[in-house]
Amino acid sequence: MIETTVLIADDDKSIRNLYLDAFTASGIKVLTASDGIGCVEQALKHHPDAILVDIMMPEMNGHEAVSKIRLDEWGKTAKIVYLTNLSDAENVVHAIEQGTEEYIVKANTSPKEVINKVRLAMHT
Repeated sequence: MIETTVLIADDDKSIRNLYLDAFTASGIKVLTASDGIGCVEQALKHHPDAILVDIMMPEMNGHEAVSKIRLDEWGKTAKIVYLTNLSDAENVVHAIEQGTEEYIVKANTSPKEVINKVRLAMHT
């Protein structure tokens, strides 16, 4: 059986831990990053099945991280899900232009719903 891996990039440790626990309990291996630079490094090193990325992070924001990942041959088709509390049109449009699989507003979505959306995104 092939192990499924997701990368969670969020500067909020409590959010990372919440989703780390939820995905792990669902049988999914989790990598984490606390900023955009770590997100790019982990993604390009490990090639996870999906990347959950927050927009507002130190060092490099989520949009910049996704742009860098998309420059890599593997990254061109990487499954990326935005998981953020920013719901303004500008950020949503930017994410869509970058080829996101899903744009999830954290405050409006339970961890179980996030896991279901990520699983769906991995199979599209």
